[in-house]
Amino acid sequence: MAGFCRDCLTDAPEAATRCPRCGSPRLVRDPELDHFRIAHVDCDAFYAAIEKRDRPDLADQPVIIGGGRRGVVATACYIARTFGVRSAMPMFEARRLCPHAVVIRPDMAKYAGVGRQVRSLMLALTPLVEPLSIDEAFLDLTGTERLHGASPARTLARFAARVEREIGITVSVGLSSNKFLAKLASDLEKPRGFSVLGPAAAIRLLAPKPVTAIFGVGQATAAALARAGYRTVGDLQRADETSLMRAFGPEGLRLARLSRGIDARAVTPDRPAKSISAETTLDADLADLRALEKVLWPLCETVAGRLKAKGLAGRTVTLKLKRSDFRLRTRSRGLPDPTALADTLFTVARDLLAPEIDGTRFRLIGVGVGSLGPGDAADPPDLVDRRAGRVAAAEHAVDRIREKFGRAAVVRGLVLEDGAERAPKDAPARPPVRGRSDRA
Repeated sequence: MAGFCRDCLTDAPEAATRCPRCGSPRLVRDPELDHFRIAHVDCDAFYAAIEKRDRPDLADQPVIIGGGRRGVVATACYIARTFGVRSAMPMFEARRLCPHAVVIRPDMAKYAGVGRQVRSLMLALTPLVEPLSIDEAFLDLTGTERLHGASPARTLARFAARVEREIGITVSVGLSSNKFLAKLASDLEKPRGFSVLGPAAAIRLLAPKPVTAIFGVGQATAAALARAGYRTVGDLQRADETSLMRAFGPEGLRLARLSRGIDARAVTPDRPAKSISAETTLDADLADLRALEKVLWPLCETVAGRLKAKGLAGRTVTLKLKRSDFRLRTRSRGLPDPTALADTLFTVARDLLAPEIDGTRFRLIGVGVGSLGPGDAADPPDLVDRRAGRVAAAEHAVDRIREKFGRAAVVRGLVLEDGAERAPKDAPARPPVRGRSDRA
């Protein structure tokens, strides 16, 4: 059985439990080790790992990255996870489970910088890197053996060691014949994991798992599958493909194939973004329109800034609200023209917000833009509303000043005096933006 040491890359005899050269127990073995080319790389507890790297005194402490008591956990180190702390958990619950944890507010600029460092090392392995988020990606190492003088498995082991040595964090690697199985493999031995998973082994591994182990299967789909008698992945494996297609359409075919470890998706670099959004958990539940508008405006500026930085514009604005009981509301509106302006986003999002003010108290508010396209088609001149052109010109002027002198050079806010038009201070009032509105 092919195998090698992850620390020094020395061949490992089949019966060895430690590397014959360096004594490391971190051996990789699989009969198909040298045949797989698709990998999933995932940074271990990414945000928390960066904070521990920068603060060695936290090495043996439980660390939670997140907001105040009303926020949610962005991530937790593996020590904190032993107490039951999980990502997306409300902070008050995380503090109850692990009251002695060190809580650190996220520093997204720092994390993004480290993410770019890791991505750069990935691109040194292969141009076929498909990012999934700031800290994980798929890689296709087909045809790289001559370039790196090693099999993809050894190249990935060398990469993981380099990340740890040069960047100071750790990654887990999954290697297989396709993306679904590679992602499944990377979760098997975290942290500092390296797992190889072939289709035959995957079928055995998946069989007892609930259907939600397949990506894209949420609670609603799981409930529909359960009503049809499919509760585990094994149930799907035993089902006739035609029967699943008849019952669930194209989704039935997808589930039938993934349950058997079949995934034909290619690793596609530069995957276009589907949406850009920003949200925040409020310090206190709010039910007042003006108070919520104050929070909504900087979120619109954040989204607009991200759109402009990526050269994108969107045709759909979505407002996200989470009630005090954690139930979610989303409201969307399509626009006649794509936009990247904070003013337009705010105008539409405020129109969507106003009807929701019915005494309900909200703990979170967010805004997003979808139906993205090139930014050069954004915000065409309005021959009827000349004020729109002045508003756009003012916003672009603010962008140029901030680009030169920093974001704090110009601080835009809302006029919230009684009876006053609520709009950015440096922009005239605008009529509502018309478009298709969808309630969800």
